[in-house]
Amino acid sequence: MASSPLQFSTPFRTLLLSSPSLRKSPRLPFHPSLFSPPLTQKTLTFSTGTRAVSGSGKFYWRAKASMAGTAMEKGKGKVEVFDYEENLSVSLAKYTADLAAKFSKEKGSFTVVLSGGSLIKSLRKLVEPPYVDAIDWSTWHVFWVDERVVPKDHDDSNYKLAFDGFLSKVPILPGNVYAINDALSAEGAADDYETCLKHLVKSNVLSVSTATGFPKFDLMLLGMGPDGHVASLFPGHPLVKENEKWVTFIKDSPKPPPERITFTFPVINSSAHIALVICGAGKAGPVHSALGNSQNSDPLPVQMVSPEGELVWFLDKDAASKL
Repeated sequence: MASSPLQFSTPFRTLLLSSPSLRKSPRLPFHPSLFSPPLTQKTLTFSTGTRAVSGSGKFYWRAKASMAGTAMEKGKGKVEVFDYEENLSVSLAKYTADLAAKFSKEKGSFTVVLSGGSLIKSLRKLVEPPYVDAIDWSTWHVFWVDERVVPKDHDDSNYKLAFDGFLSKVPILPGNVYAINDALSAEGAADDYETCLKHLVKSNVLSVSTATGFPKFDLMLLGMGPDGHVASLFPGHPLVKENEKWVTFIKDSPKPPPERITFTFPVINSSAHIALVICGAGKAGPVHSALGNSQNSDPLPVQMVSPEGELVWFLDKDAASKL
């Protein structure tokens, strides 16, 4: 394949893991700076034959294959661009499985946070060999970065999306899947979810960031909307500035359904690892705003993702097309 240059500018309830239609199954009660640093110029060489060099304030990247290449560094983060979503999915599966093995060996558990949208489709390789049989699923604890306040068998439910495409295909322990209590109001469900997280901190399932005091998840798998929103934190909405609550609620979401719960940025940014998984030309604008050299006085929510640990951007070539 001929190489072509691209320029890069500098009380809560744990849902039993059964069919979403069985929402009345018994449930177990529990009682118990956001801005990213500037871009850094750096010369990078890749084992796949992909090479990036810096010069004149810009990165010049040539891809010789359809594999990923790290095109730039952004603080502690890195950016990987894939010719095809299939290759992105393969790389994301390995990245997730490697982290699961690492944390399971170190502390006997792996806390992973899911989002909605196209992310679940991009996780499909985890439910196929070799990962489905090699991963120790008993160590997994699964959470949601946001959820729509709808019944769990509703088409808008992030739980249903994850169940249908992922959870129903792997042997994660039912008690380790933490869905919202959809019988509550948005405010009640948010308070309930935060109460559960605090219980899990006390029981040492979740660790706490020594820097922020907020819960520290091992891995957050985040998507991004065409407007640059992450979780249910939307551009210009007051919730992007919430810095005390762990979980909050929204009743006026600009994207339906209007009522949702969401993790706040202090929780998101306390993570050990965040993978931002973004596909499609419709999202190229916000990707450029976040990774290009534009200066926003009012940053998009995706620009406010800046974890304590590692940030990796998984982009297909369409999402990266404006870089």
